Amino acid sequence: MTPAGTGAQAFVLAEDHVLFRLERPALVTGIVVLALCALGGWFGPAQFFHSYLIGFMFWFGVALGSLAILMVSHLTGGAWGAVVRRLLESASRTLPVLALLFLPILFGLGQLYEWARPDAVARDGLLQHKHLYLNVPFFVVRAILYFTVWITVAGFLSRWSLEQDRSNDPAPGRRLELLSRGGLVLYGLTVTFAAVDWVMSLEPRWFSSIFGFLFMGAQGLAAFAFVIPVAAFLAQTSPLAQVIERKQFHDLGNLMLAFVMIWAYLAFSQLLIIWSGNLPEEISWYLHRSHGGWFWIGIGLIVFHFALPFVVLLLRAVKQNPGLLALVALLVIAARFFDLLWLIGPSLDSSRLHLSWMDVLAPIGVGGIWLAAFIAGLRGRPLVPLNDPSLPEIAHE
Repeated sequence: MTPAGTGAQAFVLAEDHVLFRLERPALVTGIVVLALCALGGWFGPAQFFHSYLIGFMFWFGVALGSLAILMVSHLTGGAWGAVVRRLLESASRTLPVLALLFLPILFGLGQLYEWARPDAVARDGLLQHKHLYLNVPFFVVRAILYFTVWITVAGFLSRWSLEQDRSNDPAPGRRLELLSRGGLVLYGLTVTFAAVDWVMSLEPRWFSSIFGFLFMGAQGLAAFAFVIPVAAFLAQTSPLAQVIERKQFHDLGNLMLAFVMIWAYLAFSQLLIIWSGNLPEEISWYLHRSHGGWFWIGIGLIVFHFALPFVVLLLRAVKQNPGLLALVALLVIAARFFDLLWLIGPSLDSSRLHLSWMDVLAPIGVGGIWLAAFIAGLRGRPLVPLNDPSLPEIAHE
């Protein structure tokens, strides 16, 4: 059953839609900006790879968070998931592109990670103890495994979702729900290990038992902060304008508020546990981020990543206004960049806050390529899942 009896083609974005006109400029911008960063990396390779890691983790969080929220929507149902499902699917289908964009990190392992430098391992007993896990070949194998799992799950979710569009057969819907159950378990495991491998091991003497959960909460928040402005933009014209209503934006705003609180709870819990334990090998990580200007980044995160979005998202009028809600989401997505800068930057230089031009341009470069892939993923597909059980609710509420 499709809304108002219309066919699938009525819900496909027109080829001349303004969004598709952004695809090529985004791609060209991304390639040119990354080329400039690579040129800068010739003179400062360590800075380049740290900046590139920040940019990669930023867009990777949006893509993988979208995959997680997509699976949650298949399990819970509801109008909020149906109206943004195609956006979540397109974002999750960028994972093969992100796998290619991960290759520069592999070339920079020695610049990024102390445990990847044989001379450092040879003179440090702790690194030798962790070498069974933290070594280059095993790191690469694990990365291949992570991307294989994510790409496979995202691929089947998109394929079966399109099957659901073509018929009223409930089988694709049941397969989507079953895959989402197992997929969320795999997501939790792989994201935890990836967070340890790619970010926590930047400072291999430090550890946190909830670091993976913190990344899961941050990725879910990043997904909503990206999808909401895109949905608000597309809702101004057909076909999304035909089905999305203020109620769905209200629900999306509530979910973003929930993830703001989840991120804040996990971040504070990690700080509280480590600080109360008073162990030098754990507290040192926070000490690196509490002076030299990094402290003010942390204060900014408390204000702009939690307090301000939390207060504003309590207002019903904001959540039911797509434009205002999109502005709050853009604030959150900007705060996500500074959170990653705060997590990754001090591993290069904790003595002072140093914001390189590559810290700004690398996320723009990766983002240009990523956005081009995201926009291309929307071409030729209905912008709403036509035979989803929530569609009658969307059409008539």
